Amino acid sequence: MPAFFGMTFQELMEAKHPESWVKFELGHISEQDLYDNFWRPGAAGVPFDGAALREHMASRYSLLPGMAELLQRLAAAGYELHACSNYPTWWREVEARLRLGDLLPWTFLSCEGPMRGLRKPDPAAFQAAALHLGVQPADLLLVDDREVNAQAARGHGMRAVRFVDTGRLEEELQAAGLEF
Repeated sequence: MPAFFGMTFQELMEAKHPESWVKFELGHISEQDLYDNFWRPGAAGVPFDGAALREHMASRYSLLPGMAELLQRLAAAGYELHACSNYPTWWREVEARLRLGDLLPWTFLSCEGPMRGLRKPDPAAFQAAALHLGVQPADLLLVDDREVNAQAARGHGMRAVRFVDTGRLEEELQAAGLEF
């Protein structure tokens, strides 16, 4: 996102409103409200095209090498797979690009569905997933690229793996007892 605005990460953090993005991720404000309240009051924010920002963000996502094959193998082995994401309604643009829904459903999103209004690492987000699936947290395994989310899931009784790369993920899933 900083590149879109021609700013450094630090400059963007200092200029953007501290709550608008999180509120948008949680589904508490609309996309237009995000645009209208993107900049911190009094900050020197630059005017921008909201649709271009949405497209820019979606264009930064890609399916990592080997990931589709790994997800297909896990599904074929009988594991139920779900996306669990702190992402706003723009997930639809990511889906249109990657067709991730062909590999796993976008079940748990901070902006809608059973996890609406909750974000990882909040334990309530993990509890919402367990309740929706009708299982105990210990029956779930979270794969997440942020260690803070993996730690929080473990603290809630779930198994968790921090994603680094596809090869390491496969090794860690097998070490956790998954057979595929």
